[in-house]
Amino acid sequence: MGAAPDWLARARQQACQPWPAQRWPLLLQGRPIGSLDARIADKILSFPTSGNGVQLLKTEHDGQPAWQLTGPSGTPGQAGGPAGDGTAWLNALAQLLRRAGCCGPWRDEQVAVCDAQGRRLARVERGALRVLGVATQAVHLVGCTPDGARLWLQQRAANKPTHPGAWDTLMGGLVAAADSVEQALARETWEEAGLRLAQLHDLRPGGQVLLAHPSDEGGPGCGWMAERVWWFRAALAPALQPQNQDGEVQAFACLPHAQVQQRLAAGAFTPEAALVLADFYGW
Repeated sequence: MGAAPDWLARARQQACQPWPAQRWPLLLQGRPIGSLDARIADKILSFPTSGNGVQLLKTEHDGQPAWQLTGPSGTPGQAGGPAGDGTAWLNALAQLLRRAGCCGPWRDEQVAVCDAQGRRLARVERGALRVLGVATQAVHLVGCTPDGARLWLQQRAANKPTHPGAWDTLMGGLVAAADSVEQALARETWEEAGLRLAQLHDLRPGGQVLLAHPSDEGGPGCGWMAERVWWFRAALAPALQPQNQDGEVQAFACLPHAQVQQRLAAGAFTPEAALVLADFYGW
């Protein structure tokens, strides 16, 4: 749909950045599952850790320095077991980050932790994800009117911990530990827009967007966001009106493409939504 706009190259550059040197890989079972900034690691290593059942040890991975997450015995964590497994140790580390004031907003929500091949090894509190550089998956829904002339958008609530008040696609949410991508799509579409997937017309996958950039969770520039966004598209019948269910949406708007693109150029959208919509427009 025409040439890519000027803002898009900058947005893509900001959304996909090289890994900073001060971040070392974080290993579980000897496999990289994330990364940790040296400033955060120094705080953890100097903070009282007795009784939390977790250790953070300096090691090497592929000839580079790395952090190995272990239990009290120094044995690498095992996934799927009872107490003392990778999940317990990651959540103990998350609690330690929280006590040290180096954690993002605490959600009491578990998110899957995977290796580079996508195998689920453990789970961890959502608030620690960015500090630990754990790769995540998210879903977005681009909602159109039946004639394709307008898009449904949401404005994020003013109390959201990230990008409060920014504009977003009709729905955008994280894939939780218990979810498949399809389950997350159904759950988030209901929670954010009050819509069931069966009510949507021509629901189909749109594509994927990859993100890798610094995050301020845990301190300015101390976190890292690594995320794969699966986006979908669908049409809403004229009688359907989105209604937020979880208090995380301030307003909805149904706008013609010209207005959507004006807001994109003005930087009114979240970085993820901007790239999803650029993909939707074929830029």
